[in-house]
Amino acid sequence: MGLDKIVQEIKAKGKAEAERIDGEAYKESSQIISDSHIQAEKIKAVKEEAARKEIERLRQQELSSANLEVKRSILNARKEVLDEVAEMAKDAVKELPADKNRKLLELIVEKNQENNSKIYSNEKDMAVVKKLTKLEFAGKIDCIGGVVIENADGTEYLDFKYETILKNVSEQSLKQVSDILFG
Repeated sequence: MGLDKIVQEIKAKGKAEAERIDGEAYKESSQIISDSHIQAEKIKAVKEEAARKEIERLRQQELSSANLEVKRSILNARKEVLDEVAEMAKDAVKELPADKNRKLLELIVEKNQENNSKIYSNEKDMAVVKKLTKLEFAGKIDCIGGVVIENADGTEYLDFKYETILKNVSEQSLKQVSDILFG
């Protein structure tokens, strides 16, 4: 019977050792699982933060893009209004009464004929211009009104066409006109 007792003792020791190893393995696997959950939560938090930042970046980008589009639309609308005002001014100049047109031409010619020899105008103003100056009438030009005055050798000319004057005035007073129209 001594052998049975030894076998029983070995079995008991083996069982205890197996339970101890099993307990340690369970403890170790529980720790690994716990660490994995913690690591997964950290990764999840980092990914969520990255996604939140990306969403915010995209939101800001879309907002900026929308604001830019609104500004572009406003500027285009303002440009259309300014172009319309310029066209209305051009139409008003085209319809100047004959006496006002003559006075304007007279002022331009008087102030600019010295040291020049040729003058050009549109067909409508040709007769008036010829009466206002002793400069040689050099030909008709395509314009709504005004004159072009040239020196003898043709190297210099003064452009007093009404379109040119309107364009220059428009460029110089664009900000003032814009402030008046758009506040």
